[in-house]
Formats: sequence, C-alpha cells, structure tokens
Amino acid sequence: MLSRIGGCRILAGYVAIGHECDPTPILSAAASAGATIALPHVTDPAQPMRFLTWRPGDPLAAGPGALLQPAADGEAVEPDVILLPLIGFDRGLHRLGQGAGYYDRACALLPDARRIGLAWNVQEWPALPGDSWDVPLHAVATQREWIEPS
Repeated sequence: MLSRIGGCRILAGYVAIGHECDPTPILSAAASAGATIALPHVTDPAQPMRFLTWRPGDPLAAGPGALLQPAADGEAVEPDVILLPLIGFDRGLHRLGQGAGYYDRACALLPDARRIGLAWNVQEWPALPGDSWDVPLHAVATQREWIEPS
C-alpha cells in the first residue's frame, strides 16, 4: 500500500473501532519511511474534526463514542493523504460512514488531501445513495484489490 501513497509527507489514519480495517501496519510503515502520522481528534459535533500528530506507541485519550485519539494539546496538521474508515463503498468511490459527517466536513476543509477508504471487500455495494455534502474518495483499498476510477 505504501507504494500507492508514497511520497506523502503527512498521513492521517485512525484507530480502528470494532470490525473496521486496521490501518496500524500502514501507519507504522509510513512513520518508518519518514512520514508524519496524524490521527483524528473530535471534541463535539459542532466543531470540525482536527488531525493531530501522533507517533506509533504514543498514548491515546478517550474521545466521543469509542474513539481513541491524541491528547487535545497535540499539534494540528493538514494531511496530504487521509485513510478513512467506512461501513460501505461502491465503485463510484462513494463512502458510507457512521453517519455523523465528521470525515465529510474535515475532507471538505482539506480539498487537496488524497482520500483513501480502507475496507473489507464484503463492504462493497453496487451503488450507494449520496448527499450534497458527501466528499467522494480517490481510491479504496481492500484486502483483495486497489480500486480507483478507470
């Protein structure tokens, strides 16, 4: 996967919750290759999600829901690649998330960041409905394939 996102300076990931694809191996490899790693930090639904620097092994704090995140006083950064968790996706690179819109709002504020969904192949749908505020992905990586627009 690093060959697909090589050259990124700041890679944002997440701490997997439940059955989400775990990006830890990707984040660790990117950190070893010299990339700055960031994780989402959420305070409340009215505030945009921020990406704060984090190094593999650094402590994490409990956030809303089951979110584990860097401490609030961490350094905020603008990632050039964002790995996104999802519930479902389609070949049009539409993403179905948890429904709170945190990633859509954050990605709208970072339009130049490359957005890559991490999914299990069984999360693929023939087509997903979209809303005007949905921000599409640039690619989806599953355990079986890399999906980009043709």
